[in-house]
Amino acid sequence: MKSRIRVLSVDDHPLAREGIVAVINSQPDMHVVAQASNGHEAIECFATHRPDITLIDLRLPDTNGIDVLIALRTNLPDARIIILTASDGDGEMQRALAAGAQSYLLKTMLPQEMVEVIRRVHAGRRFIPPEVAAHLAEHLGDESLTDRELQVLRLVMAGNRNCDIAATLFLSEETVKAHLKHILQKLGASDRTHAVAIGVRRGIIQL
Repeated sequence: MKSRIRVLSVDDHPLAREGIVAVINSQPDMHVVAQASNGHEAIECFATHRPDITLIDLRLPDTNGIDVLIALRTNLPDARIIILTASDGDGEMQRALAAGAQSYLLKTMLPQEMVEVIRRVHAGRRFIPPEVAAHLAEHLGDESLTDRELQVLRLVMAGNRNCDIAATLFLSEETVKAHLKHILQKLGASDRTHAVAIGVRRGIIQL
C-alpha cells in the first residue's frame, strides 16, 4: 500500500486546527502526524516527526509563521511548507514565498481545494491560487519600502513623533521627514495615519 502523506498542522486556534485535521484525516492518502499551537511547538514537532508537508498559519502567539518557515527550512532546506492563513496582505504573501513556501493558501478556500494543493506540493510542485496571484499582481512593480523606511513606519505605528523617531534611530528630524515622504509616495498614502493603515492591511507591518 502506498504510504500516506504525513502532515503537520500549525495553528493556534483549536477549532480551526481540528477542522483542518478532520479534512486531512478523511482523505485516504494523507493523515496528520502532529499538531502545534505555536512556533516553538512547531519546530519541536517538525524535528520529531519530519512530516512530508507542514501547514503553518501566519498569526501565532509567540512568533510569526514566516519566522517558523525560515527556521524549518534552515534545518531542512527541502522541507515542503504551505502557509494556510486568513491573512491576505500582499506583503506577507511576498515574504512567505520568497522565504521558500511552496504555496500560500487562504482559509476561505474549499476543503477539497486544500487537499489537492497538499498533493501537488507533495509531488514537488509549487502552487499559487488565483486569488493570491491577484493580490500579488495588484502591487506588481510597486517600489518596496527600504529597511530604514520600515523601521520608521513601525515607529510611527507605535505613536512616536518625528523627534522620537529621530532619537531612536540616531537620525536628524529632516532625515525622518524625508523617509516619511518616501513612505507616503510608495504606499500612495495621504498622511502618516493612512500609511500605517495601508501597511497593516497589506501585511507590510504587523500590529
